[in-house]
Amino acid sequence: MHTSEIDLVAFGPEHLEGAVALSRQAAWPHRREDWQTALALSRGIVALSDHHHVVGTALVTPYGTDCATINMVIVDEAARGHGLGRKLMQAAFDIGGERQLRLVATTDGLPLYEKLGFEPVGTILQYQGKIPAIAAPDGIEPACEADFDAVMALDRAAFEADRGTLLTHIAKAGEFAVLRRAGRVQGFATLRAFGRGDVIGPVVAENLQDACSLISFFVGSRPGAFLRIDIPAATELAPWLESLGLAHVGGGIAMRTGATEAPARSHYKTYALANQAFG
Repeated sequence: MHTSEIDLVAFGPEHLEGAVALSRQAAWPHRREDWQTALALSRGIVALSDHHHVVGTALVTPYGTDCATINMVIVDEAARGHGLGRKLMQAAFDIGGERQLRLVATTDGLPLYEKLGFEPVGTILQYQGKIPAIAAPDGIEPACEADFDAVMALDRAAFEADRGTLLTHIAKAGEFAVLRRAGRVQGFATLRAFGRGDVIGPVVAENLQDACSLISFFVGSRPGAFLRIDIPAATELAPWLESLGLAHVGGGIAMRTGATEAPARSHYKTYALANQAFG
């Protein structure tokens, strides 16, 4: 299959079934509902063969005017080796415009992303599995509507961009928990359905102990459920997650395009990613 036989078009709802088939071929866990969520918050491109089959995808999720993540970059096995991945990425650059672009690279995609100017900024570790019942942590409670402004502010400080659209969607489809001290929200965690079960993240906390407490709130509420969490390796959460019984099953390299002067970094940290939103 040659790229001359392939058209790049805007990703629409009519392409969802083909996208699900591609992610299954790649052994990714995404359900149709997960693709629908990603598409609702993003602009995307699909590559169509001359038989109108989806043979490639890429999504761009904007966070305000400063930053966007590139997600769900998949090329059909039969279409690889002909430059289609580069064409999808160039289309993603066009959508991203002047924004800084971020992604999590697989081993296969890393050489291309480096050629396109992405620089590594950290390692992402993916953990998943079923955990027996654990004790509920102290000081964590379900969030209420009045907490949402504080949650948004903490996330902006930690992520260095406005993820309000993502958090608003999670608030409708998932759950939030907060850590409150002296009447103020000092950290939060989210949980939503994804893939084989539920995914925890984002988690924003000031320190490792608070992050563990926030994660424990959702782990404790779902004994025996299948859970996934993606963490930056630098957070040092890995030994604790393994002690709970979660298995390290992969991950990737967090990368960014060159940025202008970075904003001052908050002492709050994003301890768990929302799979760069989608996985």
